[in-house]
Amino acid sequence: MRIAVPRETRAHERRVAATPETVKKYRELGCEVVVETGAGLGAAITDDAFKAAGAEIAASAAETVAGATLVLKVQAPDAGTETEALPAGAALVAMLSPYANRELVQRLAAANVTAFAMELVPRITRAQSMDVLSSQSNLAGYRAVIDAAAEFGRAMPMMMTAAGTVPPARVLVLGAGVAGLQAIATARRLGGVVSAFDVRPAVKEQVESLGASFVEVPNDEAATAETKGGYAREMSDAYKARQAQVLADHVKKIDMIITTAQIPGKPAPILITEEMVQAMKPGSVIVDLASETGGNCALTRHGEIVEVHGVRIVAFPNVPSRVAVNATQLYAKNLLTFVTLLVDKETKALKVDTADEIIAGTLLTRDGAVVHPNFKEGE
Repeated sequence: MRIAVPRETRAHERRVAATPETVKKYRELGCEVVVETGAGLGAAITDDAFKAAGAEIAASAAETVAGATLVLKVQAPDAGTETEALPAGAALVAMLSPYANRELVQRLAAANVTAFAMELVPRITRAQSMDVLSSQSNLAGYRAVIDAAAEFGRAMPMMMTAAGTVPPARVLVLGAGVAGLQAIATARRLGGVVSAFDVRPAVKEQVESLGASFVEVPNDEAATAETKGGYAREMSDAYKARQAQVLADHVKKIDMIITTAQIPGKPAPILITEEMVQAMKPGSVIVDLASETGGNCALTRHGEIVEVHGVRIVAFPNVPSRVAVNATQLYAKNLLTFVTLLVDKETKALKVDTADEIIAGTLLTRDGAVVHPNFKEGE
């Protein structure tokens, strides 16, 4: 097998799909590895480091993917040049954002590329080491608090000085998934007084175990608030109305809000309305981690920092890439574990075993067709 690792070309992307450590492991599996020159520089990995691990360095993206059996990427290839350059019959493993890139899914099928979307790895125990959403969200939750602290014009921890006492910042985290729980932990480490909200009452114990208080909404829908995959489900209009009232009362005393709530395949739910922003204290900060799918705040502008009603609303693109070194380390290890399933132990060739639920769950296209049931035309 020949594994290709091209340089990422999308704006704000500093990660790369392999590290010297994973290159060594691929070599041990019997694979050749070729890396495009400069691919790792955004994550502080030099060409020499890849060479020392046994990788070949190619001068261009076209040379990198030429003759590849398997192409590893962080983000989806563009629908033009990058997709066209993929060899027919090759496999592609990346975060393909298939719900937002349905046209790309069709193009990959037409190009006879066997495409695997890492976001679709099923949430089962055996797949935990391949869960790219968790590994990247964990870092995003951490970085969101750091960004909030940087924009906040005051200190986060309580400080008792001869000149007076500095009160601790009050932090509200919306969504207690992987990103939210890390945001809670980070805000607590920085000395904030933290509360959190989630539609899933089952996460209350996790929130409280991190030292935060749980904001509860009177709820008759607890049993249906969580999907089988562990994600939050979209709630009824009646629940949303109760939720809005509870949050409106709570945000008035909050200094920082970190929003993380997303629903797979759907726009992010609006949790913070303009009226809530207007009620917040001047100088407060909102960091919206859901901005790429529309945002949890009604005033969010993806890729921008805006100030409205005296509140700074931060929506950086590609937040995991703001911690590119660690994000690359974790993502590359996720890919290595996944790719190991694709390498036949006897022949060292690519083997797509659709009897494996992890392979079947991530497989988008094969043999010129879209094969994943969620993305077939008309479905």
